[in-house]
Amino acid sequence: MTDGGALRVGTAVHDGDSGRVGLVMGHEGPYLQLRPLGGGREWDADPARLRPLGPAELLSARVAEANARSRTGLGLGDIRGSPRTDGPQDLGR
Repeated sequence: MTDGGALRVGTAVHDGDSGRVGLVMGHEGPYLQLRPLGGGREWDADPARLRPLGPAELLSARVAEANARSRTGLGLGDIRGSPRTDGPQDLGR
């Protein structure tokens, strides 16, 4: 996970400043770039405020991310037979 105290790329961490969980993607100057577990926009984080996630924390974070993704609908309304939340379903009649 670390090389001489430095977090390696790909390590899942908790950012104590933002309260977010992300993957280490790289570094720029004194900061590390983190990306949300499910992808998205990177943010800069102070390495001193980061801590690696344990296995149980990582599992919990990944389940929370999957649950959040499932609530967005993921555009499944276009697939015949999938539940829709934007109005009556076309039942093919």
